[in-house]
Amino acid sequence: MNDREPDEDTSVRDAVERSRSGAPAVGEVIRDRFGTDEVFQRIIAAADEEVTTETRELFFSALAGGFAITLTFLIYSSMTAKTDGAPLSSALLYPIGFIYIILGGYQLYTENTVPPVALVLERLASLPAMMRQWGIVLAGNFAGGLFGALILARTGVFSPETAAVAVDISRKGVETGFFDLFFKAGFAGLIVAGVVWLDFAARDTVSRFFLVYIAFLLIPLADLFHVVVSFTELMYLVFLGEAALLSGLVGFVFPVLLGNTVGGVVLVTLVNYFQTTEERLEEARFGGIERRLSLQESAFGGLAGRSYVPLLDTGERPDDAAADAYRVMVPIANPRTEAPLVELACALAEQRADANVHVVHLIETSDRMLRRYDPGQVDRITGESKALLRDIEATADDYDVRYSSSTVVSHRSFTEMFDEARSMAADLVVLGWDDGRPWARDKPQRSIDQLKREPPCDFLVLKDRGLDLSRVLVATDGRTNATLSAEVANALRAGVGAEVSLLHVVDSPAERAAGTAFLRSWAEENDLEGAELLVDDAGDIEGAIARASADHSLALIGATERGVLSRLVTDSLHLDVVDELDCSVAITERPAGWGLLRRLFSR
Repeated sequence: MNDREPDEDTSVRDAVERSRSGAPAVGEVIRDRFGTDEVFQRIIAAADEEVTTETRELFFSALAGGFAITLTFLIYSSMTAKTDGAPLSSALLYPIGFIYIILGGYQLYTENTVPPVALVLERLASLPAMMRQWGIVLAGNFAGGLFGALILARTGVFSPETAAVAVDISRKGVETGFFDLFFKAGFAGLIVAGVVWLDFAARDTVSRFFLVYIAFLLIPLADLFHVVVSFTELMYLVFLGEAALLSGLVGFVFPVLLGNTVGGVVLVTLVNYFQTTEERLEEARFGGIERRLSLQESAFGGLAGRSYVPLLDTGERPDDAAADAYRVMVPIANPRTEAPLVELACALAEQRADANVHVVHLIETSDRMLRRYDPGQVDRITGESKALLRDIEATADDYDVRYSSSTVVSHRSFTEMFDEARSMAADLVVLGWDDGRPWARDKPQRSIDQLKREPPCDFLVLKDRGLDLSRVLVATDGRTNATLSAEVANALRAGVGAEVSLLHVVDSPAERAAGTAFLRSWAEENDLEGAELLVDDAGDIEGAIARASADHSLALIGATERGVLSRLVTDSLHLDVVDELDCSVAITERPAGWGLLRRLFSR
């Protein structure tokens, strides 16, 4: 009898807990919509990807978005002309351009008043990072709108009747007062930002279509203003000679831009943000919430430290007690195959009195990883990474150095190396380079970005062809980066007993004696006495390195003034000689205070 009591209690409880309609009276139900926290989490995930998007990709996506707005202006003017200005009929196809943008994934300035602002509010991205994104998207939108307006004004796309209607529509905005424009644009900004929020709450494309259509239909029906449409209308008038550019920008486009921004940021983003709970980020990111930007970093970005917090970073920042330690950072993508890189770093660090080798396992995020994310994924990623790094740790145990490791998950592996080096106060970064590594694929726009900012520390970039440290060739012209090559050669000679040869190239046999004298002096200055001296008088640097490297296992080459990192991403630094050599090649770069112009136009 007692065995049946639980079942009886359960049946009674089930009966009590159901309403007369059959719906559960207590407990949980399966929801068919996202809560505010879940919507916020989806926005954060999208913002992470957008804020790290390359300038080129962001601009051209915005350019396409700006040109798509031309369709709105084109169709709205045509429908107004064909319906004799009937308000509802003429506005029926107004949302067409916005449908193209949102469903097509193009960039629109007013959409960007939500995702990047959410990152800034959480101190996961800096204000400069947000302003960069806004500036690029707005410039792209305006460029697309300008191109579309030029086509409409200077070709026969519009019939004479439609062209006259288009002029009337455009003049309406130009003739509206500043504050009227601002408040009308504020409501339009509210609508667009609200569409973004609801778009992340929608579960299917059909829902998104009707959401976008109905929301953007309100803009013409309520006589509101959108900044990209307004800019396109202004440029149409300018190309026809019907308006002045400067007065139109100041009196028409600027108040609309201001209103759209305030409406989107204040009326939607901030209000919706404050209705989320403190747990809103627990599932929005893989981890690292405790690593939010400082107030200084939030305000000044890279000038004060970091400009962005990666999805996951398990590393600890160095403490003041270890400020004098020599730190070698080793970014790796595949711990199974990159143990030789760590071995090289340990061999170099071992020659320092107090050295630490820190291995950073950089994992580049994928759409599949983000789609399949769940709360337990943090533990799985860190657990798998730690397991893979155990063999690396065993390699470091053979050397008299302190060893540490961390895992970083990010959308931008190449840039993340620089941020990690700065935050960890690294003295040297030992970096492997081949087409299989994610930072080798993360190439667009990085060359100019890195030319603007020097490396945060010394870099040694290795092309590994079966690493052997027994015979080292140092090519030198006496510059700063050659000095770093000499330090590396010195450490390998002292640590693993490497035989070192020095190579200097002169233009003719008549300069051979001077070249030999230079090598002797340079060897003495860099504590490389006893090294084999090689002088090549053919005047061909790459050919000389190729010939001399035949008897060596590792070639050390100093970067030119333009720099190794920015040129590697464009495949323009010594790649001919690197590809021709059979031995491993390491290219060294040391910060030397070179300006942007010098780095751009030097050899």
